[in-house]
Amino acid sequence: MKLSTPAAIALSLGLSTACAAEPTPIKVTRIGAQPSSAGSEQNFSGSVRVDSRFQATAPARVGGGIVTFEPGAHTAWHTHPLGQTLIVMSGVGRVQKWGDAVQEIYPGDVVWIPPGVKHWHGASPTVGMSHVAISESLDGKSVEWLEKVGKEQYGQ
Repeated sequence: MKLSTPAAIALSLGLSTACAAEPTPIKVTRIGAQPSSAGSEQNFSGSVRVDSRFQATAPARVGGGIVTFEPGAHTAWHTHPLGQTLIVMSGVGRVQKWGDAVQEIYPGDVVWIPPGVKHWHGASPTVGMSHVAISESLDGKSVEWLEKVGKEQYGQ
């Protein structure tokens, strides 16, 4: 017996017949389609700008944005229920896990913060930094904000 319909070909390749259905279109959000927003004074110290925020549609749960920190600016301590990935785009940054030493981060560095790890990140004291921040939501929540980072913790 010869199989030649798209569904039969998909089945012969071990694919679901759903693969033969019309896919959901790719979504492109153009730069400038969303206004920049200032980082909240409750969750950030210094001048911080957030651009290109995104949140995937369920069942996906990934979200993020581009965050730009002026020199000396940084987040408050916080955790992520499913972890966070930072991709440093420009400048010189800092990241610290609670109880560990501050680490400097540079363009091209990829930083993985495991789930539930208390940490902060931001720019160095003298050079700004921009990174892409990516995290997943668990039960609709992607971050738990905690107390602000002290000057001695930041290392200024």
